[in-house]
Amino acid sequence: MAEAPREHPLLYPGAWPRESGLLDGDRLLPLELPVPEDRVPVLAIGSNASPGQLRHKMAEFGIASPVPMLKVRTTGVDIGVSAHVSRMGYVSASPVRSPGVVRELFVLWLDAEQLAVIDASEGVPMTAGNFDRAWLPSPDVRVEPGDGTVLGGVYAYVNRHGVLHDGAGAPRRHPGEQRPLLTELLRGSARLRELFGTTPEEFCARARADRRLCERGTRLFAEEGRVTASGLERYVVPGRSDGPPPGTPPPTAPMP
Repeated sequence: MAEAPREHPLLYPGAWPRESGLLDGDRLLPLELPVPEDRVPVLAIGSNASPGQLRHKMAEFGIASPVPMLKVRTTGVDIGVSAHVSRMGYVSASPVRSPGVVRELFVLWLDAEQLAVIDASEGVPMTAGNFDRAWLPSPDVRVEPGDGTVLGGVYAYVNRHGVLHDGAGAPRRHPGEQRPLLTELLRGSARLRELFGTTPEEFCARARADRRLCERGTRLFAEEGRVTASGLERYVVPGRSDGPPPGTPPPTAPMP
């Protein structure tokens, strides 16, 4: 938890725990089940599964309440590559529809205040944000905590820009590390190198906090025909951000 990808973008998506845990300040404690009923399940695809990143997001708003992180077995969702350049300096992960694919991921059980912070960090309440929060129901997406039960569904953040494809039109899988991803993306586009340099280090340094440059990079992905649908757009309700519960004012935070 010493370093968060928001401060060190080449570390994206950050270190994930080996097992379920309760993030409590600077500690990751054993998780005691069941989780309180006033919390909602949110599937963590990228850095939201990193305790260091979560701690950074919550600390920005002075929120110290513990976050349960439950390791689960998911079927039907894989980890793709967002078709946008983050102002944090990296190219993030996005969920993609992948029937039959099984992954071990984490579900965050968030209260209303914590959910508002994560929504804001993903740009959900903002018209120019990068993600919508959508409900992925079972059995379309099967989420098994390991105790013999199956969740009725989970929330996930679906990228408004789509995802990058593998060259054959299918969503490409995020390699799980930022350096090889950026190296490959830069190698494949002279125009991207003109904008962000020739190395992952240059990419991160130029992208970080330069909103206009990130927007140009995001448009370039589309202009070069690198973008495809995630397959999860069907779960996004048009005209509705699916934001925090009523009565919870969403905070404003930098968007990844």
